[in-house]
Amino acid sequence: MSMPRLLITLGLILVAIGVLWPWLTKLGLGRLPGDIVIERENFRFYFPITTSILISLILSLLFWLFCR
Repeated sequence: MSMPRLLITLGLILVAIGVLWPWLTKLGLGRLPGDIVIERENFRFYFPITTSILISLILSLLFWLFCR
């Protein structure tokens, strides 16, 4: 896969995620079990480990399909 094609594909994926983001948050993406949230009085730490793994699997599948 050439670099321009990879960058265009990545850009299209990012645009699609941006357009679909309002619906993805309603489905619970970003608040899955396993995502770490620590809230204190003046502090909030959020680490979406499960969401990151899920997105990584989906992107790996998409790139595998495009490279085939």
